[in-house]
Amino acid sequence: MSAVLDRAPALENHMLPSLQEIEDAARVVYREFQATPQYRWGLSSQRLGTDCWIKHENHTPVGAFKLRGGLTYFEGLKQRGEMPTEVVSATRGNHGQSIGWAARAHGVPCTIVVPHGNSVEKNAAMRALGVTLIEHGDDFQASREFAIGMAAERGAHMVPSFHAGLLRGVSTYWWEFMLAVPQLDVVYVPIGQGSGACAAIAAKLALKRTLRIVGVVSAHATTYADSLAAGRVVEAPVTTQLADGMACRVADPAALDILLPHLDHIVKVTDDEVAQAIRALYADTHNVAEGAGAASFAAAMQERAQLKGLVVGTTLCGGNVDTATVAKVLAG
Repeated sequence: MSAVLDRAPALENHMLPSLQEIEDAARVVYREFQATPQYRWGLSSQRLGTDCWIKHENHTPVGAFKLRGGLTYFEGLKQRGEMPTEVVSATRGNHGQSIGWAARAHGVPCTIVVPHGNSVEKNAAMRALGVTLIEHGDDFQASREFAIGMAAERGAHMVPSFHAGLLRGVSTYWWEFMLAVPQLDVVYVPIGQGSGACAAIAAKLALKRTLRIVGVVSAHATTYADSLAAGRVVEAPVTTQLADGMACRVADPAALDILLPHLDHIVKVTDDEVAQAIRALYADTHNVAEGAGAASFAAAMQERAQLKGLVVGTTLCGGNVDTATVAKVLAG
């Protein structure tokens, strides 16, 4: 299911990093790990019916792209002399690992709020980084609102899920991808709170590329699709059982301002399509993808009839899925 956007004229957005800022961010990121690989997988290309490149952000030290943003966010606090004595944030898992990793590196205590029923293994990974984990609420938005209140009560620094400091780091992965595969014609980007898709836009503009950027949302969590169609934030219920990385109920208005003029269109993928993409990616690459990590390939498969002859970029943006869940999906 795809939707064409009624785009507003593109305006300069000061949240988007320049090429110099992305290059500076890369130096911060590369203190912790090197550029992740991107491969043209033969079986995936055959399945899609055209050249398919996959960017492997599942190969970062926390198994997802988010770490890049946490590193640059904390570097910004350090450079401004604003390092807090405690940080608080909310997550479904990958953002929490990112903030936990970066907080530990700077010796800052970190508390992360997750909804009840969150991924057991993502929770364990955050605790392994020294995070104090609190379960509250039935979805990410409830956890986020609780975290904001708790940070205010404690006088702690609340790390948001969308911020220019995060965007600088996340942009490095799309910058790497576009430099490594300059022939890309179109890329598919999953949207959770928007940092990944906005980062793709930032890299495209910084490198002066003409490729198309297609946003991907869960068909069971449509706040970004609905909000982009309406030109304002539209809250939408979350019922996805598989794509927790895209399970957002309320879109971020700053992200919307960036996405609206620059996304080509939006594709909605169902949990069944995501499950099929997880199976396909495992068979083709022997990499495990979480739901959001498979959404990009699922969207490309949905539109494969329109992609003949194009060089397509997809992102395995995270591989953090509970063992029991992936076993069930693979057996599907």
